[in-house]
Amino acid sequence: MSWWPLIRILPKKTNFTYVKFAGFAAFLSIAAVTGSLASMFTGGFRVNPIEVFQQAEGTPFQRLGAVMEKGFNLGIDFRGGTSVLIEAPGHIDDEALRALGRASQQGSVEVQATTCTEGQPAPPHCAILRFEQGDNGSQAVERIRAGLPGVAEDARIISEAAVSGKVSEELFSGGLWALFWAIVLMLIYIWFRFEWQFGLGGVMALFHDVILTLGLFSVFRIEFDLTIIAALLTIIGYSMNDTVVVFDRLRENLRKYKKMPLGELVDLSLNETLSRTIITGCTALFALVGLYYLGGEALRGFATAMIFGICVGTYSSIYVAAPAILLWGVRRGREDAKPAPQAAG
Repeated sequence: MSWWPLIRILPKKTNFTYVKFAGFAAFLSIAAVTGSLASMFTGGFRVNPIEVFQQAEGTPFQRLGAVMEKGFNLGIDFRGGTSVLIEAPGHIDDEALRALGRASQQGSVEVQATTCTEGQPAPPHCAILRFEQGDNGSQAVERIRAGLPGVAEDARIISEAAVSGKVSEELFSGGLWALFWAIVLMLIYIWFRFEWQFGLGGVMALFHDVILTLGLFSVFRIEFDLTIIAALLTIIGYSMNDTVVVFDRLRENLRKYKKMPLGELVDLSLNETLSRTIITGCTALFALVGLYYLGGEALRGFATAMIFGICVGTYSSIYVAAPAILLWGVRRGREDAKPAPQAAG
C-alpha cells in the first residue's frame, strides 16, 4: 500500500502560472460581485429599489436597510414572529413538530432543540417552534397545542412569546454592522502585520467573499437568518486565515528573491502554499458536506453558506488577495518592488 496515505498523490512541487490568468479572473470576479450587488438591491431582480427607498420611512440609512431587506428571503429572526417553547418527558420528533407548525401556520417555520429545566433526575426534552407572525397567530398556537400528541407523548406548551418587526429590523441591521466591523478590524490587523498593500488586498478578498455569498442567498432566495450571519463571520475568519498563509510565504520570498520579478514571485508563493490550501479546504468541506446532509433543515442554510464561502475564499486568496499586490507593488527590504506588468493579462 505504497499509495497510502492518499495525500501522497499530490505533487510535491507545482508550477502553475496564476498571474497569467489574473486579468480573466478579475473580470469574472467583477462580474459576479456586480451581479450579486444588483440582486441584493433589487430583491433578487424582483422589485424596484427606488420605489422601496421612497416608500420607506426613517433616515436614509434606514431606508437603505429597507431596500436591503427586500434583497433576501429573510427568516423569522429578521421578520418577526411567534416563538413557542414545547416540553415533553420523552424525545420530541423535530420533523413532526415542523410539519405541525407548517400545517397550523402558512408562513415560515423553524424548529430548534433546546435545554429546559436542569438539575432534575430526568430533565425533560424541549424544543422551540418559531413561525412567522400573522393575523391568526393565537389561533395557530391553539392548533399547535391540539396537535402536540402526534409530536411527543405528554408534550405541552410551557411558554410563548412574540418578536416584533422592530426588533427583527434591529437584528438585521446589527448583523450587517457586525460584518462591516469584522472586515474593518481585519484590515487593521493585516495593515499592522504586513503593509498597507497587503491590507487592501486582504480586504478586497473579504468583500469579494461576503458579497458573493450574500448574492447566492439573494439570487436563489435561500432563507436568510441569524445562522447565516454566523456563517459569514466564520467565512471571513477562514478566508483571512488562508490569505495570511499566502502573504506570509510571499513576504518570505520577497526577502529571499530580491531580483525575481514580482509576478513570478507571486506564482512561486502560491505554488508553495497550494498543498496546504487544498488539504485545509478539503478537510473543512468533508465536515460541511456531512453537516449539510445529516444536520437537518435547521443547519442546511449554515452549511450551504460555509461550503460556498470556503470555495470562494480559497479562490479569492489565489486570484484576488495575492494578485492585488501586483497593482501597487510592495516593499522589498530597502527597495520597492514596482507593480508587475503581468497583472494586465
